[in-house]
Amino acid sequence: MNKENSINDKPLPTHELIYRGLRSEILGGLLNPGQVLTLRSLAKKFNVSTMPVREAARRLVAEGALVISSSGRIFTPKLTNEKIEELASLRAILEPELASKALPRVYDSLIERLVLINCKIEEMIVKKNATGYIKSNLEFHRTLYLRAQAPSTLALVETIWLQYVPMMRALYDDTSKSQAPNHHRKILSTLRAGDEPGLKLAVRADVTNGLRMLVEM
Repeated sequence: MNKENSINDKPLPTHELIYRGLRSEILGGLLNPGQVLTLRSLAKKFNVSTMPVREAARRLVAEGALVISSSGRIFTPKLTNEKIEELASLRAILEPELASKALPRVYDSLIERLVLINCKIEEMIVKKNATGYIKSNLEFHRTLYLRAQAPSTLALVETIWLQYVPMMRALYDDTSKSQAPNHHRKILSTLRAGDEPGLKLAVRADVTNGLRMLVEM
């Protein structure tokens, strides 16, 4: 596997590369809820031994992105309605605050970039591309939240994303439930107006809508 370099130009440890690869696959909507992942198959996929795979998997288990059964099987979680509501509540608290902190650093160039991402989301809906929809949707939010310059809060939010994305994949595989990003248009209009209260309301409505749809699955 290709070894990316870290900031100090030293090769990243193998377990870190595998962790990032698996994390990217989960956030990209490539895994279904309840999908079983074996250490052997992952080791073969990344062309490594099972030891770094096991370490990477343990990190993702700690983040709630994977589950290990009593028999040692690794799989993506299936969320209960109670867990979905909990994640929705956390997103409703954290993400509007990130958007609020980002607002003073939002310029026309960022808004233009968000508009382009939103167009990509609409394109994925037309093409009925669930993984493309999920990837573009998270890119929209991450691009805005990075301007908040609050990496610890963003890390918490991404941990929440890791837990629910597989179920969102299952939701949007049912293309009848894919929706045009109307909340995103509201977010964009409030960013242009510099309307902080409106922005927080729009983000809260957007981030809770999808998770609440999961309860109805």
